[in-house]
Amino acid sequence: MLSDLRILLLGAAGGIGDAIRQGLRGRYDLMRLADIAPLAPARAGEETLAVDLLDLPGLTAAMAGIDCVVHMAGVPVEPEDNAWEQVLPANIIGVHNLFEAARLAGVKRVLFASSHHAAGFHQRATPTPETLVPRPDSYYGVSKVFGEAMGRMYADKFGLQVLSLRIGAYRERPSDPRQLAVWVSPRDMVELVRCGIEAPDFGYASVYGVSANTRNFWDNSAVAFLGYAPRDNAEDWAAEVMAGPPEDPIAAPFQGGWYCAKDFVGEPSRVD
Repeated sequence: MLSDLRILLLGAAGGIGDAIRQGLRGRYDLMRLADIAPLAPARAGEETLAVDLLDLPGLTAAMAGIDCVVHMAGVPVEPEDNAWEQVLPANIIGVHNLFEAARLAGVKRVLFASSHHAAGFHQRATPTPETLVPRPDSYYGVSKVFGEAMGRMYADKFGLQVLSLRIGAYRERPSDPRQLAVWVSPRDMVELVRCGIEAPDFGYASVYGVSANTRNFWDNSAVAFLGYAPRDNAEDWAAEVMAGPPEDPIAAPFQGGWYCAKDFVGEPSRVD
């Protein structure tokens, strides 16, 4: 154990959640793992429990004695059908419950799993400080804007420390041209979470979850206090990726890629 911190990981059964569990195992006094999906049995320094984001009393109880909540739960992508109906419960109501439970339980810090899709309609050449202004590309992106706004309000009004993680394309390796810029490896994602947990005190901040990609759209220098130094680079797969199919011309101008192209009506050149 390297730290006496007590961590609650919501969404621990998901892909990112499981990577965090494996990557940070044994680092903290307690890693409390929660999900509505089944979890592997707890090991030393772990607790597991079933928690639904829609159950505010249960969520508050799960945060008892916790220093930092790492929120990786909810709908993780834009659903193909009935997107709003699917996003609404976990990503809107559940996110309100996340922050309210943290307030009620006296939690010090929340790491909120936002997404670059909260700003996906920004052009790829847009400077990073401007992309911090929301420009969602989907109902999923709208839900992440909502979560960032809730986090900001709970930081300003109630003194909660909140870090919004605008996660890029999380996967083992990039698979299309846009991902050469926005890819984040599992190793770097775990490191970003570690940095967020262990950073010195702050109020509210946003950071892009992205690896050290040569073609990166984003600059995290404004949150250098986190100490995040990614190690992986999507360029290692560039030749293979660029030999594949070209990018959708509607998606190509935008940081959000195909999320922008989905259901798009109009001309990309008119979205500046």
